[in-house]
Amino acid sequence: MNGILVINKEKGITSRDVVNSVCKKLGTRHVGHTGTLDPIATGVLVLGVNDGCKIIELLTASRKTYEAEVVMGLDTDTLDVTGNILKEENVNISKEKIEEVINSFPKKYNQQVPKYSALHVDGKRLYEYARKNIDVKLPSRDVEIYSLELLSVSDNTFKIRCDVSKGTYIRSLIRDIGNMLGIPCSMKELNRIKQGIFDISDAYNLEDIDASIKLISIKDALSDLDKIEVDNDTANKVSNGMVLPLDTKSDLVLVLNNDRLLAIYKRYDKDKSMMKPYKVFREDLWKN
Repeated sequence: MNGILVINKEKGITSRDVVNSVCKKLGTRHVGHTGTLDPIATGVLVLGVNDGCKIIELLTASRKTYEAEVVMGLDTDTLDVTGNILKEENVNISKEKIEEVINSFPKKYNQQVPKYSALHVDGKRLYEYARKNIDVKLPSRDVEIYSLELLSVSDNTFKIRCDVSKGTYIRSLIRDIGNMLGIPCSMKELNRIKQGIFDISDAYNLEDIDASIKLISIKDALSDLDKIEVDNDTANKVSNGMVLPLDTKSDLVLVLNNDRLLAIYKRYDKDKSMMKPYKVFREDLWKN
């Protein structure tokens, strides 16, 4: 059993909890996720199973779409409602003002990472410093907001849908929207509805997973990459991990023989005429 599994994560469990449960249900130790969801969050969690783990790094680079509910007038140390309250105030912000800020929010900007996050700084995860009340300079990164839409407004909350680049923290995005509104804002709910080509409609609930589940093939999961069909002689060279001149302009390419996925090749030399194995898949995977 090799491939990709999309889970609709429920609230209150960690991404690691999901991985552990899937390992047990499928009888394998080789399961990995392609992007952590906090316990407060729900929705799309993409897992690699067995050889599917080999392509996790390719799937983490994709953009993601979220729906989030925001509490206005609330500031916490975690930037969401699970944290310690730092500030709470009554606010009266019109829907028109919120729409104005949403519509004018920068498409690209430098975003500060939350202190309660798993990002490593000097060998430790940021949340380890935060839990011990150790001050550390929070890193920032350039992110892109492909779209940002106001869905609804109700009393002291509003809902948004956002399509964002890899590495964007929605809690930080909500904080930054609040800064533009001139009020503190914190995340109340978060639902990831899409990651790359994987939609919430493709996702299974955790309780529905068993050994008979059909996985998304590695080839289908990487359908956005170029493909090259090779003859049997070249296929043997691929299986042995040989460097090859492949006729493609892409830096990454799927190599197939009779529509069986053999490997992923990537460019490596200066003149870009040769490609080397990036991931080679086992022969038993070819027969799936």
